[in-house]
Amino acid sequence: MGIRRWFVWPPLVLALVLAQSYFWVPTYDEQARGNPGRLEEFIHASIGDASILNPILSADSSSSEINGLVFEGLIDRDENLRFRGRVAESWTVTEEAYLNVDERAQPPGAPAPGPEGVAALLRAAIARPEALPPAARAALANIVAVEVESARVFETPRRRSAGGPPSEVRVQVSAPPRVKLRLREVDQDLFPRLSEILGPDLFSAFDARARMATTPALPEPELQALAAELLPATEHNPVIEFRLRPGVVFHDGRPVGAHDVKFTYDAIMDPRNLSPRVSDYEPVKAVQVIDPHTVRIVYKRLYSPAVGTWTIGLLPEHLLDVEALRREAVLAGADPAEFGLRQSAFNRRPVGCGPFVFREWKSDQYIELERFARYWAGAPNYRRYVYRIVPDLLTQEMEFYAGTIDTYAVQPHQVARLEGDPRFQRFSGTSYSYSYIAYNLRRPPFDDPRVRRALGLAINAEDIIRYVLYDQGERTTGPFLQQTEYYDRSIAPLPYDPAGALRLLAEAGWQRNGEGFLERDGQRLRFTLITNSGNDTRKSILAIAQDAWRRIGVDVRTDLVEWSVFIKERVNKLDFDALVLGWSMGVDPDLYQIWHSSQSGPHQLNFIGYRNPEADELIVRIRREYDFRRQVELCHRLHAIIARDQPYTFLYVGKWTAVLDRRIVIREPDGAYRRITPTRTGSYMFDFNRWIKLAEAPRFEKE
Repeated sequence: MGIRRWFVWPPLVLALVLAQSYFWVPTYDEQARGNPGRLEEFIHASIGDASILNPILSADSSSSEINGLVFEGLIDRDENLRFRGRVAESWTVTEEAYLNVDERAQPPGAPAPGPEGVAALLRAAIARPEALPPAARAALANIVAVEVESARVFETPRRRSAGGPPSEVRVQVSAPPRVKLRLREVDQDLFPRLSEILGPDLFSAFDARARMATTPALPEPELQALAAELLPATEHNPVIEFRLRPGVVFHDGRPVGAHDVKFTYDAIMDPRNLSPRVSDYEPVKAVQVIDPHTVRIVYKRLYSPAVGTWTIGLLPEHLLDVEALRREAVLAGADPAEFGLRQSAFNRRPVGCGPFVFREWKSDQYIELERFARYWAGAPNYRRYVYRIVPDLLTQEMEFYAGTIDTYAVQPHQVARLEGDPRFQRFSGTSYSYSYIAYNLRRPPFDDPRVRRALGLAINAEDIIRYVLYDQGERTTGPFLQQTEYYDRSIAPLPYDPAGALRLLAEAGWQRNGEGFLERDGQRLRFTLITNSGNDTRKSILAIAQDAWRRIGVDVRTDLVEWSVFIKERVNKLDFDALVLGWSMGVDPDLYQIWHSSQSGPHQLNFIGYRNPEADELIVRIRREYDFRRQVELCHRLHAIIARDQPYTFLYVGKWTAVLDRRIVIREPDGAYRRITPTRTGSYMFDFNRWIKLAEAPRFEKE
């Protein structure tokens, strides 16, 4: 019904709509007849351009879409959310654990004091575990070897900023011999379990402070903190060893090797590059190249998301190392000392090892890719991929009907027009994302949680879902995916309560003046709400929020900002009052990048400046927790804290819809065709490398 209504528009109106992009738009069949190669190209329409084509620097969805085609990581997730090898063909996860033992300590039953005695006691327990409690037996069964490492003396620099300007401190450490345990797999409960053998006081008796000195001298509390960091009584060091797939090459033909993995890690951690990924890799202690195809990553501490971080696209060391950047700086007439990865032309002409090769980028027009014939898993069926920037959503829809684009972000109000049309195949599901209004907590009045909660109470989010999303969404209350157990469904969403909002604002000192505006100390409650242009849903939310807040006396202005400017100049530079945006999420519950207080600087993802010590502690505990049930419990506690603080007004989780021509199918290596089916994550493009568009739609069973 809806789609027929579309075609009764007056011809002049239809022509004007089409003219926004082309004076004449040929149909798909006309394109294919004039250019048979059109069957081998896929054209995606987006409202916004990419910002930077480098996987360690980008944080926006447009850039990520292109980076995912040009670059490849060591691993990714399959259609069932299990990790699978990409550049890495295999990997192992083990652990090295350490016990620092006072030389005079001698647990009951140990043949001698100190580390040698503890090691001998553990070896004896491993040989005869029968009489031990089950937990201790399980811990011992996981131990491959017990060793004693020699004493070490080392010095390390530290930056100190407390009590004055930043200064460097030299820390001297005299570490005694220590017990080293090699484990088959990570055991976060190892030391509590071993205390049943070694006694409960062995670990607490170790005095690390006595083995440290600093130049210049530091106050005792700072020394204690350094001792706990540099010489803990017990230490978990998870280890991942990746074996790289032979024959994988970058797009310029150079082999991909272990040194490229180490280079990618080093580039992320280089503070000059301002990578938003730093927090994912800060727990890494060392990246060791064992041989050209083997890389070993050792972690400083327990870190449950460790394996998943290596989905990051790998960078080619030979194009971006210090010497390469120096040469580029000289050619560009720039100071090599100030020239870094963020300044490199590589970010607009990337070279990866993914299924598509970068060819051209015309800003705000298109990005063109070409299939990589030497891609290790086989070249994609599509010869060409084009990412076109079409800011107007109605133009996108018209071009989709005409066949000049193959896919676009179907909006909720467009879904009804596409339902039931036999030309198209349609997919839908609950998004792995959520939308929100974010407040810059560095600026008043948003530093007051009562004001933030009041602003949320004044907005009728159900109306947004009903009238803007056409019921293609549902309420959300916090930062975890609703499809996972990490999300706490017992937390109720904010009700629509303008009267309650006014009571909270009065409590915070805001009263209506004679003109009806909220005022405190002679100043109006005034701010600007912004979002990116080209997104009609967010534009509507802007208008609804403005109207709702004005009804209670807030003097709110709104502004639409072009996508790349919105990200680069407003979000990345923390220059905003409040904004409408959304997050696409992974299945892992690690929220460190978005919510930890340490991630609130420019180019970082906690751009609102959220700071809560209790939340910080929970975020760290979640990423160190390997037990699923305990992790869920911690996530529920964190969810409750964030819902209480309301740094965002959490609006909704949308339902995604994708529409494709029925002639687009999956072609298997044996030449057989099958339907496209979404994965558990809702990714209908999981098998994109095997997609192809046929001249005629094939018939499948049950059609």
